[in-house]
Amino acid sequence: MDKTKLAALPPLHALRSFHAAAQCGRFRDAASALGLTESAISHQVRKLEDYLGVRLFERRGNAVRLTAAGETYFEGIDPAFAAIRRATERLAGPGGRVTLTLPTSLVTMWLIPRLMELEAALPEIKLQLAPSNRIIDLKREQIDLALRHGKGSWPGISSVHLFNEETFPICRAGLLPKNPDPQEVLRSVRLIVNASHKEEWAEWAQARQIEPPPLDNAMVFDGTEQIIEAVAGGVGLGIGRRPMIDRWIDDGRVEAPFGTADESGFAYYLAWREDVELSVPARQVARWFVAACKGKKAAEAMFAPVAA
Repeated sequence: MDKTKLAALPPLHALRSFHAAAQCGRFRDAASALGLTESAISHQVRKLEDYLGVRLFERRGNAVRLTAAGETYFEGIDPAFAAIRRATERLAGPGGRVTLTLPTSLVTMWLIPRLMELEAALPEIKLQLAPSNRIIDLKREQIDLALRHGKGSWPGISSVHLFNEETFPICRAGLLPKNPDPQEVLRSVRLIVNASHKEEWAEWAQARQIEPPPLDNAMVFDGTEQIIEAVAGGVGLGIGRRPMIDRWIDDGRVEAPFGTADESGFAYYLAWREDVELSVPARQVARWFVAACKGKKAAEAMFAPVAA
C-alpha cells in the first residue's frame, strides 16, 4: 500500500463538514444535517483551512459564503461526493432517499392525493419533500429532482414536460347563471386576486377582448389554496389554475362559468441537474412522475429501467 497517497488525503471529517457547510450556507444548518454541533462544524472547517493553507469561507453574521478558493475546492470535491453516493446506492440496492422540491400548492393539491399511490409503487424509496415557491439551486442544496413551473429552460438543468397549466375564472357552484356575460360578471361580482399574479385578471380580459375589470374592491390572497377556499366559500370570483383546481371542479365545490380551455403559456416540468447522472432511486421516482402525467409508455421511453 502506498502510504504517501493516504497521507495526501485531507481529514475526512473536516472535508465532510466543509462540503455540508458549502451546501447549506450556514454552519448551523450543516450541523443539523450531519448531527453535530455548530461549534464542531466550525472547528472542522478551520482544521481543513489549516491543512490547505487557504481560507475557504467568509463569515457574515450567521451565514457563511465561499471564498474564491473555497468555491474552486467545492467544485472539485462535489463530484466525488456524488460518486460515493452512487456507489453506495448500487451496493445497497434499489431503495434509498430521493429529495424532491416543488411549489407548495402543487404539494397540497396535486401530490398529496397521489402520495399513497407513489409509495405503493416504490415502497423501498424514502421521498423527502422540500416544498418551496422559490427556484432552489439543486446543486447547492443537493436536491435530486424538482417539479418546476415555467417554460422548461433553466441553465444547467435537464427537464421533461409533465403537463400544461390552464388558468380560468372559477366560482362557487350555482353562484352565477348559466352562460353569463363575462363583461357584466367582471363588473358586478367581487374579484379575488392572487398576490403573485396580480395581472391575471387583466390578461384574461385582454384575451377575451373585453375591458379589464376594476380591482378597487378586490380581495387579495397570497396562495392558491387560500383563493380556492375563498371561492368555494362564495367570497367571489377567482382565477383557478389547472391541475391544482381539478379536484374541486370534479367534486362540484367550484365551477368554471366561462370554460377551462385557456392555457397560461406555462407548464410544469420534472427537472434535474444535467451535470449529474440520476441515481437509481431518482430515476425510479422520475419514471413514476412521467407515467402519472403522460402514461407508462412515455415514462419507459424517457427513463428506461436500469439495474440497481
